[in-house]
Amino acid sequence: MSGQPSSPTRRRLLMAAPLVVAGGVGVGFWRMLSGMTRGSFDPHDIHAPALNRPVPDFALPDQAPGQGFSARDLRSLKSPVLVNYFASWCIPCVAEMPVLNALKERLPIWGIAYKDKPEHALGFVQRAGNPYARIAADRDGLAAIDWGVSGVPETFLIGPGGVIRWHTASPITETMITNTIMPLADSLKS
Repeated sequence: MSGQPSSPTRRRLLMAAPLVVAGGVGVGFWRMLSGMTRGSFDPHDIHAPALNRPVPDFALPDQAPGQGFSARDLRSLKSPVLVNYFASWCIPCVAEMPVLNALKERLPIWGIAYKDKPEHALGFVQRAGNPYARIAADRDGLAAIDWGVSGVPETFLIGPGGVIRWHTASPITETMITNTIMPLADSLKS
């Protein structure tokens, strides 16, 4: 026997440590759930630091059937445009396509295919309908990092001069269009 036996106090501390950690996780989970029931916690609210800042520098190639675009294209705009990150493998992206197809009549939408094979992204817009005035490909996802994208779908409302005015990390809904997107887009047109 080369060492001394552990003291009873040390053993109790080691045994209590997992309970303390589990209790801390439980309290955090309880606070999150309480916030959701009160309506003060939104899991899609990502507090994007990019709001009211110019779009990041990027230049993305064409994604058939559309034409690619760059930060310079967005910065030269005189009216608002919606930029929508999507992927063919994204189930919520499929769900939001009917809403985007209806919205395209009221507001231009530019799409960015995120980490998608060109033929899959093309098939996706051919099957679901193409709401995009322009489509670019971010095959390696590096431009998405600069935008602060954490997944798909993510959508940004870009105002004149290429300034990010609104952002969501969830599928676009009719309620978002009516209550947020169109009122803000209309205010940016003046």
